[in-house]
Amino acid sequence: MTYRQKTAEIRTELRALHKLNPETAKGFQALSAGAMADGALDKKQREFVALAIAVTQRCEPCVNLHVEALMRAGASREELGSVLAMCVQMGGGPALMYAAHALAAWDEFTVPAA
Repeated sequence: MTYRQKTAEIRTELRALHKLNPETAKGFQALSAGAMADGALDKKQREFVALAIAVTQRCEPCVNLHVEALMRAGASREELGSVLAMCVQMGGGPALMYAAHALAAWDEFTVPAA
């Protein structure tokens, strides 16, 4: 399964969960909006923090979604590489494996969909 397919699948699953629990979904969306609002850190910086946590917590769906968000926020592959190096330094071998997923997702997302 490709990263695009995995990302589409998790979005479908999340929509079903949100439909079943709309108040929880609204609460999480409000929390996300508050956490992602510009302040001392801009959107791209906040997404890098979110990606780092996703990598070190080993959440592949989160990795995929935050890689996409970073691309929309104007991040570069080189910036991604720097953040992933810090993830590996802080998270060791497991973070190394998810950092590789993040880079592969980035590379796949940069190629136009067939």
